[in-house]
Amino acid sequence: MSRTLHADIVVIGAGSGGLSVASGAAQLGLKTVLFEKGEMGGDCLNYGCVPSKALIAAAKVAHTLRSPGNLGIGAGAEPQIDFAAVMAHVHRAIATIAPHDSQERFEGLGCTVVRETARFVGEDTVQGGDVRVKARKIVIATGSRPKLPPIPGLETTPYLTNETLFDLTEQPSHLIILGAGPIGLELGQAFARLGTKVTVLEADRALPREDADLAAIVIEAVRVDGVDLREGAKATAVSTSETGIAVTYRLGDQETRLEGSHLLVAAGRAPNVEGLDLSLAGIGLDERGSILTDDQLLTTNRRVFAIGDVSGQGGFTHTAGAHAGLIIRKALFAQPIKASALMVPRATYTDPEIAAVGLSEAQARAVHGADMQVITADFSGNDRAVAEGRTDGKGKLILSAKGQVLGAAIVGPNAGDLIQPWVLAMTSKLKLTAMTSIIAPYPTRGEINKRLAGQYFTPLLFSARTRLLVSLLKRLA
Repeated sequence: MSRTLHADIVVIGAGSGGLSVASGAAQLGLKTVLFEKGEMGGDCLNYGCVPSKALIAAAKVAHTLRSPGNLGIGAGAEPQIDFAAVMAHVHRAIATIAPHDSQERFEGLGCTVVRETARFVGEDTVQGGDVRVKARKIVIATGSRPKLPPIPGLETTPYLTNETLFDLTEQPSHLIILGAGPIGLELGQAFARLGTKVTVLEADRALPREDADLAAIVIEAVRVDGVDLREGAKATAVSTSETGIAVTYRLGDQETRLEGSHLLVAAGRAPNVEGLDLSLAGIGLDERGSILTDDQLLTTNRRVFAIGDVSGQGGFTHTAGAHAGLIIRKALFAQPIKASALMVPRATYTDPEIAAVGLSEAQARAVHGADMQVITADFSGNDRAVAEGRTDGKGKLILSAKGQVLGAAIVGPNAGDLIQPWVLAMTSKLKLTAMTSIIAPYPTRGEINKRLAGQYFTPLLFSARTRLLVSLLKRLA
């Protein structure tokens, strides 16, 4: 027999966004029910952000031992890679963070946690297993999954995704990756640094969301690390082979068959909407298959919100977390919200990293035409980068003609950390003088942000008009 509960809020999905909503609601004293059919913590903890960054960290150590650079330290022997130990490190990282997202912790906060697949049975009612919940508000936070391209043979050929890759116990000898977006390049570089032969096939260009000049710096570094990146290569068939798997791809007018030991599909993401029975709640989908939401993250059912990847407005763990904050304000405190106003940064954790917020140069030109400015600064002019022997990379600032910040991007070590002042500037609508007025510790890579802002004022500061003014003031003084 099923049991019926009444709740203030039901959350479907215990990933980053769902956990944040459930935590906030429960701690505010609301009756909260959280449904999760899989692992607590969702994709980010178990299959995405955490394990991939743990793998990247191990690969960076191997790279450092192999090629210490030009700082007077001789290269050592080829590092000994214990792949099982590397994967043990990955799973230790997951296990260390897991208690924060655990069922026990959320039950301690006051949530009722139901480890079942949830589905709608009415406009305000959700059921999972033998538990039926009638709620005032419902939040769908089911995230996304790897998107499988329609390639003949894929359904009968063994392949990996980010959801299965970290279960490997033996190191691939030749990893073929479909897709040169952030996931494909991050994992491709990491495996290459660990000694795996890596080939990445990309039908378009690598890192297509980033400006080509910034992406080129990352692409060159990845290739130097041994990744065989083939842009414009469209996979036309996959199959098993004597070595493991084979991929046939077309590059220009030529078709080539490539054999490897393992295949990793990293060709985008698809929203998790299957099995939710959304039609029973009057919830519609957009043309991409994401849940249709407005700028308040409300679905076509005004009792139901959708956040993060499943809403089509996400794509990042931190976006889902930001959406959760908006939901708390809207659903619980009746405050107005506007999801499109969020300044959401993005980062690709290759080495060097690439990070950006706001409009890219290409996007800004499409909107503003010639009525904009682009300012760049290379790390070759940054004293800390020179001292460390890592001057690869640069910063880029996109400004309107009046100096409003439209976007910013950085390529270089720790770019994901360095972009954050620009996220603050754009979120708070700060003027460029706020960035030029800060005192940055010397020497730090973060000085590049002050330098970018300062370059906007350089032509004005040292113009003939300013020199004339200084001359007049000198006489008066």
